[in-house]
Amino acid sequence: MGSTRRKFIKSIGAASALLATDSFAKPFNIIRNMKISPNDKIRFATIGMGIQGHSDTGAALSNEGVEFVAATDLYTGRLIRVKELFGNHIFTTRDYREILNRKDIDAVLIATADHWHDRITIDALNAGKSVYCEKPMVQKIERGKGVIEAWKKTGKTMQVGSQGISGSVYEEARRMVQAGDIGQLNYIESNNDRFDSIGAWNYSIPTDASPETVDWDTFLGNAPKRPFDATRFFRWRNYRDYGTGVAGDLFVHLITGAHYITGSYGPSRILSSGELSYWKDGRDVPDLLVSILDYPKTEKHEQFQMVLRVNFANAGSIRNNTRIIGTEGQIDLLDSGLVLSKKKLPKAPGYGGYDSHFTFAASEQEKFKKQYDARYTEADRKAEPVKEVKFEAPKDEDEHKNHFANFFANVRKGSQGTIEDPIFAFRAAAPVLACNESYFQQKIINWDPIEMKLK
Repeated sequence: MGSTRRKFIKSIGAASALLATDSFAKPFNIIRNMKISPNDKIRFATIGMGIQGHSDTGAALSNEGVEFVAATDLYTGRLIRVKELFGNHIFTTRDYREILNRKDIDAVLIATADHWHDRITIDALNAGKSVYCEKPMVQKIERGKGVIEAWKKTGKTMQVGSQGISGSVYEEARRMVQAGDIGQLNYIESNNDRFDSIGAWNYSIPTDASPETVDWDTFLGNAPKRPFDATRFFRWRNYRDYGTGVAGDLFVHLITGAHYITGSYGPSRILSSGELSYWKDGRDVPDLLVSILDYPKTEKHEQFQMVLRVNFANAGSIRNNTRIIGTEGQIDLLDSGLVLSKKKLPKAPGYGGYDSHFTFAASEQEKFKKQYDARYTEADRKAEPVKEVKFEAPKDEDEHKNHFANFFANVRKGSQGTIEDPIFAFRAAAPVLACNESYFQQKIINWDPIEMKLK
């Protein structure tokens, strides 16, 4: 069982337990209109009760001082399931606007299909709700600025859901990079491969799926109109009309983590290549994608390159990890920890062995050796011993819970200073969406990471 699934089950268990007992500075980090007393519960609703909606609800409820009061979904069966799991007192509806109209709801969790993220987020902010929105923040690059503007205008708290950065592993990697433990950063590589049907988004479809049990027209939203299709509704990640493919589902976590660790604003050049090689089941997004992202030099780091890969047909030994490489070492981020390997070259380059020295005339070899000995001392010729530093996250750490803790703490203060606010989130989402654009348009995408716009 993978770590993501373990944490999903753990979050649902935490939610059930709570029910049984009834129970970095960012721009615009301001306090406005504090309405929630530290002693009062934050009342939240979840919009979209699919897999991630359940996971987010459980993680939210694992924090103290919060109450789950309402849910919306476009499939009737999920609304029934909400009451089965969380109680008949939970208000349920197919229309998210009914939730936004309720004055007793402080915050909403948005876990819908990607193509609804920006519209519901903006509506919720304008309705005075704090927002936790799943990644990627938007489905289209051109919609990012609208979310940021609504966030600034309303002054409400907003958090986007790439929760890995709220764990101690990413915090330790960030500290190591900033301390210069790997020297000059030059390369990051990260992969997230899978090889199973559910992992490739072929989620189960209920037997009662029909136009009567699913609000198909609302689901389509601004997507092209088409007749009811249960597969598209329950497996929406497989289609460009509603999702963002492997990049939006998985690359976004990898890029978010890299930006958090390095302090980067994003790449300036993106190139993707891939194919639909195995899951030829009607989907129109690739199951194999490799993207190269070139990051320009900033005041926080030198220029570096990042290479991302997702392969949904990896029948080999899958060892997903992220490697952050510099001139004096590298950091390997693993499932529950990291390993820092330090290796610094000696000042002297050495000679002999597989080298051109032996091809010189004997007299020239002697002259070369004399010159070399005069230039480099014995100390110059010795490399520092290879060092390995291991870090393990606390056994009971739950970064999903921590991510919500950060969100709720800022909601209580009326602050906009969450760890993954809309500006940070868009600087991760836009390169992800550019990875898709490069793949589908078969061209290099140029991006301005400071102004957050296509070039």
